[in-house]
Amino acid sequence: MHAESYLRPPLIQGSKTYLQITEDISRSVEAKPSRSWWIATTIAATVMSWGLFCIAWTVWFGIGTWGLNRTIGWGWDITNFVWWIGIGHAGTLISAILLLFRQKWRTGVNRAAEAMTIFAVICAALFPVFHMGRVWLAFFNLPYPNSRGPVWPNFNSPLMWDVFAISTYFTVSLMFWYTGLIPDIATIRDRAKSKIAKWAYGLLSFGWVGSAKHWQRHEMLSLVLAGISTPLVLSVHTIVSFDFATSVIPGWHTTIFPPYFVAGAIFSGFAMVLTLMILTRKVLNLEQYITLDHIESMNKIIVLTGSIVGCAYLTELFTAWYSQNPYEQYAFANRALGPYWWSYWGMMTCNVISPQLFWVRKLRRSVWFTFFMSIVINCGMWFERFVIIVTSLHRDYVPSSWAMYSPTWVEISIYVGSIGLFFTAFLIFAKTMPVIAMAEIRHIMKTSGEAQKKAAHAHGKAHGHDPHIVPQTI
Repeated sequence: MHAESYLRPPLIQGSKTYLQITEDISRSVEAKPSRSWWIATTIAATVMSWGLFCIAWTVWFGIGTWGLNRTIGWGWDITNFVWWIGIGHAGTLISAILLLFRQKWRTGVNRAAEAMTIFAVICAALFPVFHMGRVWLAFFNLPYPNSRGPVWPNFNSPLMWDVFAISTYFTVSLMFWYTGLIPDIATIRDRAKSKIAKWAYGLLSFGWVGSAKHWQRHEMLSLVLAGISTPLVLSVHTIVSFDFATSVIPGWHTTIFPPYFVAGAIFSGFAMVLTLMILTRKVLNLEQYITLDHIESMNKIIVLTGSIVGCAYLTELFTAWYSQNPYEQYAFANRALGPYWWSYWGMMTCNVISPQLFWVRKLRRSVWFTFFMSIVINCGMWFERFVIIVTSLHRDYVPSSWAMYSPTWVEISIYVGSIGLFFTAFLIFAKTMPVIAMAEIRHIMKTSGEAQKKAAHAHGKAHGHDPHIVPQTI
C-alpha cells in the first residue's frame, strides 16, 4: 500500500493512459526527423567537424600551436576537461541517488541526464589525451604487460588516479544508462514497422519480453548499479581536485578542494541538465512529462549547491587570510585584482549572486528565466575552472617566471568543437532513443498522474476518507 497526498503536484499532467504515454514519447523516434532537428544537427555537426580538424592540426603540428608556455602548462585544455567532467556529474546523481531515495520526479529527466553524462565524459576525455602531445602513446597510462622495461604508470600521481576514476565512472554510467533503456528499446522494437528497425532494436533489447522475471532482474540490476554509481559521483571529482590539491602551487594546496569540486560539479551538471531538458520539452512537446515542478525541484538543488560553492569561495578567502602565508594571500588578491580580474568577478557574479534569485518562487518556476540562468551558471563554472588553473599558475613563487596566457584559435576551436560533439551526440540520441523513460513514467502514473490523483481524491472523499491522503496499491 502506498499513500500520496493529492495536494502534491502531479508529475504527469493531463488525462493520460498507458497507450498515450507510449505514443507521446515514441513519436520523436518513430516520426521522420523534423526540419528543426536537421538544422540543429547540421550546425552541431559542422562545429564538431571544425573541432576535429583543429585536433588533427594539433596532432600534426604539436602542442606549440596552443598558447601554453613554460609557466602556464595547463590552460584552456585542463579548464575544459574539469568543466566537462563537472557537467557529467548530475546525470548519474539524478539517476542513482534519486533512485535510491525513491524520488519520483527523477523519471521525467533521468534518461536525458544519463545520456548527458556519457557524452560529457567523452568530451572531457579529449582534452587530457591530446594535452599529452604524443597522443599515440596514451596507452602508456594503462598498466599493461610489456617487455620494454619499466613502462609503468606512476601510481603516486593523482593524474593516474584520474585515469582509473574516470574510466570506471564512464563504464558504470554507460551500463546504468543502457540498463534503463532496455524496456523502452523493446517497446520501440515491438512498434517498429521496417525490418531493419525491428532487427536493430531487437538486437539492442537483448530479447526483453517484459516478463516478471525480466522486471525483477532489471530492477535488481538497476539498484546495484545505482549503489555503485553513487560513491563514484563523489569520488571522480574528488580525485580531479587532488590533481590540484596535492601540489604546492599557491591557491591550490588546500583541503577544501574535494567537497568544493564535488558541489561545483553537481551545480554545473544540474544547470546543463536544465539547458537540455528545457530545449527537449519545447522541441518534442513534452511539457506534460517535464513539468514546472520538475524544473522547480532542480532549481532548488541549484540554490543549495550554489550556496555551498559560495561558502567554499569565502572559506578559501578566509583560509588565505588566516594562514598569514604571503604567497597564498597574494594568490587570492591577484585573482580579484590582477590581470585576470574579469574571470574572478564573472565567477562570483554567475555562481554566487545569480542563483540566489531562485529563492523567489516565481523565478524558480519561470521556464525562460531558468533557461537563461542555466547558461549563466555554466559560464560561471567555466570561469571558476579558469580562475583556479590560470591565475594560480601565471604568478607563482618566483616573479622571474611570471607570464601571461591567452588561448590561440586552435584551443578555442577545440573547445567549441567539443560543444558541437556534445550536441551532435545528444541530438542523435534524441532521434533514435526515447528521451524520457517510458517504463518508469508508466510505473508512477497511478500515483502521480493528474487524472488518476483527481479520481482517487474524489473516490476517497465520497467514502469519507481523509481528503489529503489517497491510498494507492502498487
